[in-house]
Amino acid sequence: MSSGYSSLEEDAEDFFFTARTSFFRRAPPGKSRSGQPDVEKEKETHNYLSKEEIKEKVHKYNLAVTDKLKMTLNSNGIYTGFIKVQMELCKPTQTPPNPGRPPPSNSDCVNTLHISSTNTVGEVIEALLKKFLVTESPTKFALYKRCHREDQVYACKLSDREHPLYLRLVAGPRTDTLSFVLREHEIGEWEAFSLPELQNFLRILDKEEDEQLQSLKRRYAAYRQKLEEALGEG
Repeated sequence: MSSGYSSLEEDAEDFFFTARTSFFRRAPPGKSRSGQPDVEKEKETHNYLSKEEIKEKVHKYNLAVTDKLKMTLNSNGIYTGFIKVQMELCKPTQTPPNPGRPPPSNSDCVNTLHISSTNTVGEVIEALLKKFLVTESPTKFALYKRCHREDQVYACKLSDREHPLYLRLVAGPRTDTLSFVLREHEIGEWEAFSLPELQNFLRILDKEEDEQLQSLKRRYAAYRQKLEEALGEG
């Protein structure tokens, strides 16, 4: 396993993000996704943390750090720090030719990013792809959080608007408690079809659904009639 480190001093343009939104801005309302109540709970807490609460959490986080990758809190309540992302890319990625730089390895490797609390999952994905010279669209990739609880490992895909550094702060610096993983989306073969073809598939599905529904109604109507006849004979 190899590791890549990106710092503000070494390459600010590529790997350190400029704060674009306020950390305290309330996220747009949305429905909780099934099987992910912990994510929604973390996002809700994220929205209402005060500056004092953030200050306390950053202080406790830095006390627990063992690799010198501490967080820095600014006067405006925005903080910066590091996250480590494991790259789990199963298939070769599209990269432009660059004779002065070796091709990226798609086997497991870990990259360390220096980011801000305002940076979103989408921005982190873009930075990772840029670092590895991947020319494919960021929409083909997803960032997952991997949690360890009671000897069980849970993987949960993060939405593009979530803030990885906040999740890191809440979980603490231990990667055996929480870690981040970049993977390709689990995409089927539907992308190979054009929009008219997909629309035609939907019409076919609607027709088949209606036929199945009518068939089911006829079956239950016949069954009900037999029951009523049996009751009448009794």
